[in-house]
Formats: sequence, structure tokens, C-alpha cells
Amino acid sequence: MIHKVSRRQIVGSLALLPAAALLASCSDAAGPAQAQSDSTTTGATEAAPDSRGTVDMEKLLAPGPLPEKVYGEAGAPVTIVEYASMTCGHCAAFHTTTFPELKSKYIDTGKVKLIMREFPFDPRAEAGFMLARCSQDKYFAMVDVLFRQQESWVRVQDARAALLQIARLAGFSQESFEACLTDQKLLMDVRAVKDRGEKEFGVDATPTFFIGGKKYAGAMSIGEFSAIIDPLL
Repeated sequence: MIHKVSRRQIVGSLALLPAAALLASCSDAAGPAQAQSDSTTTGATEAAPDSRGTVDMEKLLAPGPLPEKVYGEAGAPVTIVEYASMTCGHCAAFHTTTFPELKSKYIDTGKVKLIMREFPFDPRAEAGFMLARCSQDKYFAMVDVLFRQQESWVRVQDARAALLQIARLAGFSQESFEACLTDQKLLMDVRAVKDRGEKEFGVDATPTFFIGGKKYAGAMSIGEFSAIIDPLL
């Protein structure tokens, strides 16, 4: 049985949440300012950024509340775990600017796989991830579209209508759109992914990446990714 939430909790809040409240959604109040780096320049000679701690990779890769969404070959020697928020401008910058280079250089060549995990800071980010999850095998395609069109739904007054328009292009009907955003179990699972990242791995800002057991915060450039990844290959 699919449990439902009231429309006020997700669907209704899409219209009620002030757009201005989302401008700082890349970090909560406790998040370090450094985590919102604007570094997106390309360069193979850049130094690796300082890590913000280490984690147990076995624990990090243990199954969580939702099935993992993995981009790349299962046997890739390097795994990147990314925590992101759909309303985070720095996450959008990474996915539209740096990720295509990361994909071409490392993922398409079988060297790296990327696991994306939900870390929403607000109801609109939750809704975006829920729609991506409901799109099944179109998860990464939906995430890509939502990041590329972020300005058209994050900062508008009626995010619900804007998201419905985007969702229709991914094959959603009005009914499936409403069913997705009122699925309480999915909402609770998305929130559980965020809670686990926060409590077990110290995630407090987006994007946050875990590579080779080390934690990195901020939208790193392809040069910085290369400096981290290459020694692990």
C-alpha cells in the first residue's frame, strides 16, 4: 500500500515556500562557507584540495534507505559518492560544467563510477529528487534536466506548475506526478538518506564528495578531481 502525505507537506509547499529562502540552500546554517567554492575552472595541473576528514568506505558503501543510483561501470576502480541538493546552485554548476568532463575522462573510460545520494535542504529539493526516483531508469536524465533548468523552477513563485511542465517531458501524467509527490514512504526514504549522510558521515553542505575514503566539500574543478583520482588508479 502506498502511504500518502497531505498536499500541504510537499505539493502545497512548492508554491508556499518563498523563492528567496532557497538562495542559500547549498549549505545549512552550520555548513562551512568554504564548502560553497565557485571553483569550476579546468586545469590538469591543479593541486588536490584539502580533505575534510576520512570515512570508512565499507560503511559508506553499505546499503542505505534507498537503492543506490550509480553512474558508470560496477567494477570501476574508483568510487565517488556525491551528496547533493536539487536546489543548490553549486551542485547545478558541478553537474552542468564539471560532470560532463568527469564523465568523459573517467566514467566513460571505466575508471570511475559515481553514486549520487539525496541531501535536500528544502521541500523543492525533496520534490525534485522524488520525481527523479519516480522516473525509474531516467533518474540521472531527470536530475540533469532539473539542474540545467534550475532557474525555471527553483526561484519561481509556483514551483509545482514548473515542475509539472518538466515532468511531463519525462513521461509523467498529472496523475503520476501527483502520486509521486504524495508518496509518504518515498519522502521519508529521501529524508532518511539525508539524515544518514549527516549523522554517519558528517555531511553538512552540498555538494559533498567522498573519494578514496576522504571527504571533499564544494564544486571542485576537473583539475582538482584529477589530482584526487589519478593517484588512486
